[in-house]
Amino acid sequence: MRALPCTRFASGIEMKIEVFDDTVSLGKAAALQATKAIRQAIAQKGSARIIAATGASQFEFLAALTRVRGVDWHNVEMFHLDEYIGIPIEHPASFRKYLLERLIQKTGIEKYHLLDGEANPEDVCRRVGRALTTAAVDVAFVGIGENGHLAFNDPPADFETEDSYLIVALDEACRWQQVNEGWFSTLSEVPEKALSMSVRQILKSKKLICVVPDARKAQAVRLCFEGEISPMAPASILRNHLNITVFLDRDSVRLLSREFISRQ
Repeated sequence: MRALPCTRFASGIEMKIEVFDDTVSLGKAAALQATKAIRQAIAQKGSARIIAATGASQFEFLAALTRVRGVDWHNVEMFHLDEYIGIPIEHPASFRKYLLERLIQKTGIEKYHLLDGEANPEDVCRRVGRALTTAAVDVAFVGIGENGHLAFNDPPADFETEDSYLIVALDEACRWQQVNEGWFSTLSEVPEKALSMSVRQILKSKKLICVVPDARKAQAVRLCFEGEISPMAPASILRNHLNITVFLDRDSVRLLSREFISRQ
């Protein structure tokens, strides 16, 4: 592992970036930081509130997270970033299924709020949004899509809405990513609409842990961290967060410029 110097952006905000040789070591390091944040929240106020990301990029992170000992998961409340509209929970691509199998059942989390993609979308947004906004989120786990999306906020993302959850249209690049990762066989199978936590809501989390491995993400990493902060590169907004660590591997970091990497 090598930690890049904290990168100071024009806003004066610094971002911590750590780079690893492989996804397994990346996942373990991110899991240790995540559990530290969870334990601190529980020690301070008796409970922790988290947001969990899904997708192939989170496999090693969640596997490592669920193996860490000494986390009082019974005092953890979990919220769901995004879900397809119209697919059942039994579908291989269902993020409810993903979180149940890869996080909830392995840890014994008892209090969780899943986004039901088969229910009325407006009702789901309101119901889960009300629960989410009753208190601050201690730590959010996020990734970056191949098109630069944050959750399912594809470009151009809405940076202004204060709604907690949105009904969003998925662009073709996002839908192809789901096919290429093996969640669907053809593009026509991928839903065109989804439920997504809004950008502003994600940024309200006290701490962000951003896990972005794989060469497929290299172009998005470069665009989001070296380009303009823009709705056309939704995850670029992460540069405005005051407490974020980004975990990259040698493949996802490969398009960042030498100037960026050496910046003090």
